[in-house]
Amino acid sequence: MTRRLNLIAAVISLVILTAAQSLVFDFSKSIFVTDPAPDSSAIGQRVPAPIQSAPVVFGIPTDSLLVKEGVVKRGETISTILGANNIGPATIHELTQKAKGVYNLKNIRTQRSYTLLYATDSTQTARYFIYEPNELEYVVYDLRNELNVTLHKREVEIVQRELVGEIKGSLYQSILKAGGSAQLVNKLADIYAWRLNLNHIQVGDTFKLIFEEKQVNGKTIEEGQLFAAFIEHNGQPLYAIGFDQGNGISYYDQDGKSFKKAFLKEPVEYSRISSRFTKNRFHPVQKINKPHLGTDFAAPTGTPIRSVGDGVVLEAAFTSGNGYYVKIKHNKTYTTQYLHMSKFAKGIRRGSRVAMGQTIGYVGSTGLSTGPHLCYRFWKNGVQVDALKEKLPLAEPVSKLHRMAFLATKESLMGRMEAMDARLMKQDMLAAKQSAADNSSI
Repeated sequence: MTRRLNLIAAVISLVILTAAQSLVFDFSKSIFVTDPAPDSSAIGQRVPAPIQSAPVVFGIPTDSLLVKEGVVKRGETISTILGANNIGPATIHELTQKAKGVYNLKNIRTQRSYTLLYATDSTQTARYFIYEPNELEYVVYDLRNELNVTLHKREVEIVQRELVGEIKGSLYQSILKAGGSAQLVNKLADIYAWRLNLNHIQVGDTFKLIFEEKQVNGKTIEEGQLFAAFIEHNGQPLYAIGFDQGNGISYYDQDGKSFKKAFLKEPVEYSRISSRFTKNRFHPVQKINKPHLGTDFAAPTGTPIRSVGDGVVLEAAFTSGNGYYVKIKHNKTYTTQYLHMSKFAKGIRRGSRVAMGQTIGYVGSTGLSTGPHLCYRFWKNGVQVDALKEKLPLAEPVSKLHRMAFLATKESLMGRMEAMDARLMKQDMLAAKQSAADNSSI
């Protein structure tokens, strides 16, 4: 009997021990095994992606909307675009009325971007139309129940930039390759026009620029102020330091002397001289030999014409010979005149004050003219002279009153430019390394 009881006790002990081991094993698995065995029935099936919220487009949630982006094509109007998305003529007419004073729907231009947000149902009717007239603005046309039109402006970020480089071809090509723009090259050309012929820049010369850009969403929309520039030509350094003495930024060399004359060199950018000042020229319209007491700049119709200096408008009128023209008195010594305009700039009339570089009109072919150009005339002490040969006075240097402030500005900007030399050396080393690699592969 005792033997039987001992056997039963042994069996019970074995069962308890086995159960305990099983519990310990399962517990250990719960601690260390993190990836459960795959379900064989799910092998090969796509795992659902996590649910993501729909993007917000121009401030509009698109959870229940489809998004379509496009560019206005030639011949397209607001009527054709919206009509193709189930918006009827009556609604378009009402929308046009609502848009008055906000953005005229007739101003929609080709190659500009637009976005349509439309319903996901079978009709796919447009609910919003967003038009972007430029990089800075966008117009939201709400096409739902109560039509609404709102104009929005994107946030503009002002970013300071620095460029440094060596001339490899032309100055224009070298600055663009370094990350600058054509607008930046033009500013540089205006600054250095009286001190250095930029066409004489040679391979191996160096340049440094400190400037600002206006950016929207990381994209440059406009070049801002050029703070300082440096060009080394034939081993001679020439700094242009931007400094404001109370009348806006002007540029001075390292000694505080003004970079510019009292006048711009030319009244039209992106132009060529088609006829020079002469005492005897065959007139292409009148078919006679007569003096041509001006300089003709050929340029496309609509090219802006700028006043070469500060002054007061003496005349803004039309004659059969001059066409639309403007005459400006700059001081007791100098007067200039601009002929054959297509039209005057806004606000240009007799008695108006103008600043150097201000747009006063636009190139045309009015009056006795055979094609679009500007005839530019220049008077000194009441006598017409050749503007391109006239030795013009320099603008005022930095005054004694602002001397200390200028020196502080100069030291700061020149210090930044000197720090660019390390970047220029690195560029040279990379270029040399690339050249060696190219030669070894030949």
